[in-house]
Amino acid sequence: MEPVRARSRMREAAAIAAARLAASLSRLTRMGGGTTLPGRIAAAISPGLVAGLSSRMARGVVLISGTNGKTTTARSLAGILESAGLAIVHNRAGANLLSGIATALAAHATLRGRMRGEVGLFEVDEATLPAAVEATRPRVVVLLNLFRDQLDRYGEIDLIAERWRRALAVLPSESTLVYNADDPMVADLCRDHTGPVQAFGLEEAPHGEDRTLEHAADARYCYRCGRPYVYTLVTLGHMGHYRCPGCGAARPAPQVRARRVSIHGADGASATIVADGTMIPVSTVLPGLYNVYDVTAAAAAALTLGIAPADVGRGIATTVPAFGRGERVDLGGREALMLLAKNPAGFNEVLRTVLLAEASPVVLIAINDLIADGRDISWLWDVDFEVLRDRARAVVVTGLRAEDMALRLKYAGFGAEQVSVEHTGETALDRARGLLRDGECLYILPTYTAMLHLREILARRGAVRGFWKE
Repeated sequence: MEPVRARSRMREAAAIAAARLAASLSRLTRMGGGTTLPGRIAAAISPGLVAGLSSRMARGVVLISGTNGKTTTARSLAGILESAGLAIVHNRAGANLLSGIATALAAHATLRGRMRGEVGLFEVDEATLPAAVEATRPRVVVLLNLFRDQLDRYGEIDLIAERWRRALAVLPSESTLVYNADDPMVADLCRDHTGPVQAFGLEEAPHGEDRTLEHAADARYCYRCGRPYVYTLVTLGHMGHYRCPGCGAARPAPQVRARRVSIHGADGASATIVADGTMIPVSTVLPGLYNVYDVTAAAAAALTLGIAPADVGRGIATTVPAFGRGERVDLGGREALMLLAKNPAGFNEVLRTVLLAEASPVVLIAINDLIADGRDISWLWDVDFEVLRDRARAVVVTGLRAEDMALRLKYAGFGAEQVSVEHTGETALDRARGLLRDGECLYILPTYTAMLHLREILARRGAVRGFWKE
């Protein structure tokens, strides 16, 4: 072996060993889940670690990115691939920066650099996508959606769209781009891609629903000529069937389509996925229309990888919710459903899910403004909390910005007797649980770090496992 190559392999082995040690110590000392720091250490020792280990995945790498649904789509695809008998390397805990990818790769590599897995499956932060594409040279890239989110970090969604254009510019010519045809911005940036593509979308709204464009919709205007889009179908946020009356730009015809969509409240959803004349009935315990998009995206990616339709349906049916994303929790004999809500479009869909499930729900809303949530919480004023006003029997608010949330509810018309503020997660959980009647479920709607905090409390009480064990 050449000296330069030998030194590179030695650094790689040292990086893998250091990452494993860091992960073990992090969990042993309860300083974290060991999902990010090990990758940082490994990359510092061997800067080319991600590229080197990714290149040894026998069936390539799949990257999944988008504002909403990355974790659920990746978990659904993982279930499909495992149903097909494939061994995967997956950043299952949701650490979606390059450090998280490095951690997952190192955890599944021998000290000689051989991978214990055939497919790399990584959810990727929207802003990290260009670097992830360059490092992993993926076989498949899945683009889910673009919504306004964390404005202080990302800026407007046009900035993220531009970063995605840069990612597509360095995407290998043989890589397949799987994208959401129903999102006008995503479809626009994918429209000129010259490599293989597979678009997915919903052919109809859930049975009996007639949705209109939300006032906070992020993509109302044509990105080619600036005219307002005309919609014949609105599904979620600004997504649906659209056409520009000015230049004629319109929703591309998707190769993978979800039909006969039915939402079963908090109990899940069902649909029929149609691709190349094949019809795949799917049923999922994942609640809400947004999760129908996620499983459709997962199905499209799986079919691109050559997975059999039977494995697609079976894998989706056996996929359980990721931590905090439709996760059911036993609160000492009372049930709770935790639904992550981190931006207007996602929060509005979560509220629809709650109202489909319960006539007069008890809701716990937890709002934080830490870096991972976004420090700017003005987006709360674009969430349609008014739909909850005449239905919710009680709302408990907590988190670092509990008072801001209570103020938003006051302006939405909630009565003072409906809303209570609790300044710790422990008292909020206890207060909300105490309001439940026999047979009722508590709906917990937290932002990201608030969700992690509440899960820490629930883990101490023995109700859930640590997120890194999911």
